Amino acid sequence: MNVVYNSNHYSILAYPAQEGFEVVDKEAGRALFIQGEVAFRFRQAIDEIPEEQRDEETIDEFLDDYCVAARPYSFH
Repeated sequence: MNVVYNSNHYSILAYPAQEGFEVVDKEAGRALFIQGEVAFRFRQAIDEIPEEQRDEETIDEFLDDYCVAARPYSFH
């Protein structure tokens, strides 16, 4: 597992062995694990954000759309 993005609102964790990403919405307490084709398209979409626009606000806004399907997480 590698942390590839971390802001006050979101984290993105990469799982290279599973070819996947976990997107964590810190404020809403939910997470989404994506892999395979969905993870590939996710990475492409992030890479397509122009370098001069890759700031925390833009990336967090992008992640808002992905976290719509995220599930609440709980600690046991």
